Amino acid sequence: MRAAKSAEECGPASGLAIVASTAEQNRLAQSLTAFAASLDSFALLSSVLDALPVAVYTTDAAGKITFFNSEAAAIWGCRPDVGSAEWCGFQRLFWPDGRSMAHDRCPVALAVKERRAIRGVEAIGERPDGTRIRFLAHPTPLFDGAEVIGAVNMLVQIGDRTDYFEQRLAAIVECSEDAIVSKDLNGIITTWNRAAERLFGYTAEEAVGRPVLMLIPDDRHQEEIAILDSIRKGNPVARYETLRRRKDGSLVPIALTVSPLRDGAGRIIGASKIARDITDQLRMREHRELVLREMSHRLKNVLAVAGGLIGLSARSAQSPKAMARAVQERLGAYSRAHDLTRGAGSIKTSLHALIHTIVAPYLDLHGVEANVIVEGDDAAIDASATASLALLLHEFTTNAAKHGALSVPGGKVRIGCRCSEGQVELEWTERDGPAIAGAPQREGFGSVLAARIVEGQLNGTLRYDWRPEGLVVLLKFPMESG
Repeated sequence: MRAAKSAEECGPASGLAIVASTAEQNRLAQSLTAFAASLDSFALLSSVLDALPVAVYTTDAAGKITFFNSEAAAIWGCRPDVGSAEWCGFQRLFWPDGRSMAHDRCPVALAVKERRAIRGVEAIGERPDGTRIRFLAHPTPLFDGAEVIGAVNMLVQIGDRTDYFEQRLAAIVECSEDAIVSKDLNGIITTWNRAAERLFGYTAEEAVGRPVLMLIPDDRHQEEIAILDSIRKGNPVARYETLRRRKDGSLVPIALTVSPLRDGAGRIIGASKIARDITDQLRMREHRELVLREMSHRLKNVLAVAGGLIGLSARSAQSPKAMARAVQERLGAYSRAHDLTRGAGSIKTSLHALIHTIVAPYLDLHGVEANVIVEGDDAAIDASATASLALLLHEFTTNAAKHGALSVPGGKVRIGCRCSEGQVELEWTERDGPAIAGAPQREGFGSVLAARIVEGQLNGTLRYDWRPEGLVVLLKFPMESG
């Protein structure tokens, strides 16, 4: 029998060829087995992911979608092309407050770029049909060693959470101290909170379903037309001050802001109006302006009166020394009179004594007849009315010194007093002063201040008679003004 050839007989090349072929076949077989196993694993993983009740998808490092499950397709409202769609399957993205979100700034893009997992970022996605979904994103970057090769993202729809926040928001609105009202694009009221009831006087049952124009004065209806036009364009109306009408017909000043309301698809369906009663603010603002004007008025008066007192003293002074003494005495008297106007040492006094104290700085006793004459009944003045009456008389006197009878030599003021049946009547008459052409064209601050004192503090009446020969003022007020 023929023996088998040895390796030497076959030659070295033939033996090596047999060995190489066997090794390659083994490696190829192992590779094919591993590949088949990986295919089986991928198919299994895909099946597992597809069975999950949450949306899951993966991307590569450039943001191209490489896989998505059925829930992802359902939440997106479409099945994007694998390998072409970038970062997610939504047509458009928005932040929770409605601002647009670029796809390359979405949570999964940030996770890849910043190489970190991101949890629970809230966003809004718009489907191809225009509907919008609110969701939470939970992206995690995928690594091959130190290299980021993509990301896996899980999306959780938060409809139930939205309902919770809507309920909480409704509770906040209902308990708000500001009136919050919503209306549709035709101006029909759709919601009405408790603060709106308190502010406008209508219950929710009376207001809902009625036009918001019922709250707007007739001369301001154009405001509502402009507001609805702005809202339809998606533009909010910044805070502004206006007037609205209550159920009882009275007007109330309010600060108003208006914002558009959108439905789940982002369409504008109406407006939300927030109104705040600013009655107290306006009263404080008016009081502040009044105080500033009064300060300015009094300062001007002080300067004018000082000049008048110097001129009055100069008329009768025989020497500079006598003039200086007269000026000091008049300024001292003026200071004492001024103390009374701000309530310093307010005590019960008499009408005549109060008048003499106020006019003392302006007295000129060097003529044949005094330039200021006080006559008629005297009466006790309650301490609570002293400062108010002193301020009023001070206003009359300084006006006479600046513009009236006491501003010229020979001018006279006669103050007649009459007390009867619990009423005080005071008639201030100026003569021999500058001629009067008629009543002033506009009411000065001094007149406004005087009217406020008489009506608000003395509970009286005040009337001016601008006669050519001189001003006559008639003041009436109760003895017990408190």
